[in-house]
Formats: sequence, structure tokens, C-alpha cells
Amino acid sequence: MSIAAIDNLNACFDSVDALLSQLDDTQWSVQSYCPDWDVRGVAMHLAAVEAMLLGEAPGSFTDSVPFNKVGDYVSSVADLSNADLLAAYRATIAERKAELATYTSEQMDVASMTPVGPQTYGRFMAIRVFDYWVHEQDIRGPLGLPGHEAGAAAAMAINEIEISLPYIVGKKIGLGDGKSITFELTGPVERTMHVQVDGRAGNVDALDAPADVVVTADSTTFALLACGRIDPQGPIDAGEISWSGDMEIGEHAARNLRFTM
Repeated sequence: MSIAAIDNLNACFDSVDALLSQLDDTQWSVQSYCPDWDVRGVAMHLAAVEAMLLGEAPGSFTDSVPFNKVGDYVSSVADLSNADLLAAYRATIAERKAELATYTSEQMDVASMTPVGPQTYGRFMAIRVFDYWVHEQDIRGPLGLPGHEAGAAAAMAINEIEISLPYIVGKKIGLGDGKSITFELTGPVERTMHVQVDGRAGNVDALDAPADVVVTADSTTFALLACGRIDPQGPIDAGEISWSGDMEIGEHAARNLRFTM
């Protein structure tokens, strides 16, 4: 995961840059899927987090991550024109890409505080891939400009959701003890994920018996639902998420995937 996280983050940088470069002034002000921000707000947030990380070598964050610096960056660019904001965004990302290019696999394996607690710096960068990719979809969806739904970065983003499936299944869905659920992602990221509840919910590679319920969705819809970006009713009505087996549990699962915003 270590160096792959840098490659995937660079892919996100490049994809978002290409996306932002084609927007007109009206599109910059469109509300994103993230309720707090329009497209400008998402771009400022993405650059702000990378600016926070600049100059902080792997292992620098021991007790906490200084997210307070994010607001400082946003304040510094909030009044810029869209063109100047894009230039500032690009300058920050270019500096960050140059810094990431110097990191070794050993540095990526050092202990670091992350948004999900003590992990490694490589895991922190994998979380950055997740955040970047989801925010890219936050922009693309409302603008009707689909893209970057497949590939290694998208798969790494889905990894972060898969890690959280026991929490989603156990706490949000509330699947009963002894029951199991399978999530079938049909693409662009294709994946089959199983969760078994045996006292507590846990990811398993395979089930001993057919799952009590199978939830099927495309990977982008699944991610947007898990991140609380869209109302489940839309994709349910459109057939973009469906279920088989225990129909009551399946519908409840489809409506309760959200684990983060």
C-alpha cells in the first residue's frame, strides 16, 4: 500500500486538475454532493489539506493531525477569482507532488497519527486517496461530468469503505447475530465483500453458507451512499442498488450504508 498510495494520490491530483481546468464560472459555484461546499469549496478543502501536509515529514504527527491549519489556508484563498484559485490550487499540489516524490517505502511505513488514529504514514496517504477520490465524485456528479470511477485510486478508495464494513453492518445496519451479508460491486470497481456477525460483525473472505442478504450496486453509487452523499431513494428507484435474500434486511441495508460525511 505504501508507495502505491502515492501513485494513486498523484492520479487523483491529475484527474481533479483536468476536471477543474474545464469549468466555467457558473460551474465553480454549483453545489457539490458535500452539503457544506460548492465546487470552489471542495477545491479549497483539497488544496488546504495538502498545504497542511507540506513540510511535515512522515512521522511528524504523533499525537494529532493539525487540521486547524486547513481553515487558515481556506481563508487565504477564499476571496480569489476562480482563475486565481485554480492557480493557487495548482501551485500547492505541484509542491506537494514534488515532496511526495522524495518519500521512500521506509518513510511510508513509519508510525503516524492519522484521521482514524495511530497508523502508518502510508495508511494516512491511502486515506488521502479516499478523501480525494470521494470529493472528486462530489464535484463530478452534480456537474454531470462522470469520470475516474475505475482504476487503482478508485479501488483504494473502496478499500477504506471495506475496512469500515463491520461498523456499517454492526452499528448502522444492525445485522443480527449469526447472520451474514454480501455486497456485490458490479463495477467500475468490481468486488465481492462478505460480513459475518458472530458475536460482532467482521469481514470474512468467504461464507460457509449463502448470505442472508446480498446487496448489489455499482461501486460509485455504493461509495456515495456509504459516504452519505446522496439520498438512498434515488438509486433505489433507479435500480442502481438492489438486494436479494431477506428483502426486509436488504432494503434496510441499502438505506443505512452511511458511515461518514
